[in-house]
Amino acid sequence: MSNMEAPANTPVWVNEARCKACDKCVSVCPAGVLAMRQEVHSTLGSMIKVVHPEACIGCTDCELACPDFAIYVADKKEFKFAKLTEEAKERKEAVIKNNYRELEA
Repeated sequence: MSNMEAPANTPVWVNEARCKACDKCVSVCPAGVLAMRQEVHSTLGSMIKVVHPEACIGCTDCELACPDFAIYVADKKEFKFAKLTEEAKERKEAVIKNNYRELEA
């Protein structure tokens, strides 16, 4: 969907200036790549974070769900994406159970 040039070796990235931290992108990511982090300067007190870029499968669900056009996924011609693993599916469920918040290490 995006015509933006991807940062080098980056499957998914966020324009925080456009992001309103609605967490829609986190809710649709099938691989648990995204989560919300605490951000006191944000209106809602949080901000999107790409926590597991290596797990991105390039589905573009996050990009398509974003109402503010704040998240971008690299073109499949320019980046080799991961396969969806059981670990990634479990991480997604853990993020959902944690109210879309970043999981503790």
